[in-house]
Amino acid sequence: MAQTGSKQTPSFLEYVYQLNEGNSLSEAFSQSLTAIDRLEISQLEKIGLNTYEKEKWTVPTIFQHVIDWERIWCYRAIIFARKEGSIPEGHDQEMMGMHSHADHRSIVDLVDELRVVRQSSIMMFESFSDEILETNCEFFEYQMPLNAIGLTITAHQIHHLNIIKERYLPLIR
Repeated sequence: MAQTGSKQTPSFLEYVYQLNEGNSLSEAFSQSLTAIDRLEISQLEKIGLNTYEKEKWTVPTIFQHVIDWERIWCYRAIIFARKEGSIPEGHDQEMMGMHSHADHRSIVDLVDELRVVRQSSIMMFESFSDEILETNCEFFEYQMPLNAIGLTITAHQIHHLNIIKERYLPLIR
């Protein structure tokens, strides 16, 4: 992590920027919707509840995780944008995944929910002025511009879709 002021820029932010390939937030959100629309549902359904390794999440759990964390990041963004300033401590993604019940949901429903959540996120971020998007957000031990929260959302999707492509799609026989 890079030290700036009393808080540090999170080390994961470099990965976020890398995955977004230098795109603006608007471009990144647009590309993320296109990626959702291009998902091959039939291929994802063929994977079923199989995992590439014991103790790894199923594809439905991965999609639920992406949805849940987008909502968490949007909550954080609105808190900063509205100058409310109180962010609860971190969340346990493993606990959330374990209790998501995503394996009882269809891929179609999960992808539809992801699309709706993404559209809502886009509308929220589009409502922010440039001044708000440049706001320095400090939480936990981190600091980052609010704009980077939006890029974290799109990078998170890219990261998990890459995992599905590289590790789960080969499971289809």
